[in-house]
Amino acid sequence: MPEYPDRIAEPPAPANAPASPELGAPAGEMVSAASTANADASDADAASAPHTPAGSSEPLRSLDPLGADRSQTAIPVALLHQGGYARGPLQDAVERLFAASGISFSPGERVLVKPNLVSRANARLSCTHPEVVRAVCAHVLDCGATPRVADSPAFGSAARVAEACGLAASVASLGLRVTNLGRPAPLRLGLGGSIGLSRDALDADRIVSVARLKAHGQFRVTASVKNLFGCVCGCRKALAHMRLGETPGAMESMVLDVAAALPPTVAVADGIVCLHKGGPVRGEAYNLGLLGASAAPLALDAVLFGLLGQTPGSVPLWAEALRRGLPGARPGDAAFPLAAPASFDAMGFVIAAALDPMRFEPLRFVRGRVKSLLDRLG
Repeated sequence: MPEYPDRIAEPPAPANAPASPELGAPAGEMVSAASTANADASDADAASAPHTPAGSSEPLRSLDPLGADRSQTAIPVALLHQGGYARGPLQDAVERLFAASGISFSPGERVLVKPNLVSRANARLSCTHPEVVRAVCAHVLDCGATPRVADSPAFGSAARVAEACGLAASVASLGLRVTNLGRPAPLRLGLGGSIGLSRDALDADRIVSVARLKAHGQFRVTASVKNLFGCVCGCRKALAHMRLGETPGAMESMVLDVAAALPPTVAVADGIVCLHKGGPVRGEAYNLGLLGASAAPLALDAVLFGLLGQTPGSVPLWAEALRRGLPGARPGDAAFPLAAPASFDAMGFVIAAALDPMRFEPLRFVRGRVKSLLDRLG
């Protein structure tokens, strides 16, 4: 399994952001988010300017933090009707989606393929379907790039969750294995404080967020952008819920700060079989028959959420992205080179009317850590 050399991209720190210690970890070298909750248009333009990572003489492309080229007037969001997970048709569909979205990979490019691995509980539904992840990896390999499949699950290790959902076996046929995202680097947050973001993710040249479209008890619905929260290492995610969850908007802001600090990110969304009537772990299957991709994860998510009958006012993370003025957040930002959203029928997809509190109570946090430890021990 390829490992990336140590390299941390360090965009400029947000103005007036305190250099406070990381939540749940010792203070150390800080990585700053490329955009903050108080950024205006000129700040956003500065954040998207090319920068040169440490140890490199070549600047990264000028991209929006969530993957969209700011020069575009319409962002391609490719959608396909996909009836199942049969390997051959699914591989063809992924290649069509990448081509229609303008997504390509270069020989030698280090690509983190980031599935949504939540827990061994209900893993066959709560996690991204393994065949979608495999199809993405196979395409990356065919381009001569180097994929790495990794995540930091809420409970247990990535390897054990991948085994439970079938991902380990699927990617093994490509000579790949699933690993944990580790080596936390404190990321300074726009609203203060910091959180440990994986250097394994930061060291990639590109990230492909491969998420399952799901109802969610706290965020209402989630897909590509929320999946990037898994680049935060281990229990720091649960600790952030405990520490920040009672402050309105703080969790949504943190997720977008995490996304902004990562390398250029593209997205593939598994909406063939979604999770509804619950989420993010427990719930039931809903056959939507959709596979989607975009070079702008936020644009893809906005289209999917709208297809489910949601608006920015009903989805907290989408509302925060729109408040920041991020490209792709407006419903009109997308263009559809393949299927149109209106061609999909989401009638009967059940989303909770009332959201659960963002904050994890201390007892829930402790129970979660015990569960995670027991899961790792088998």
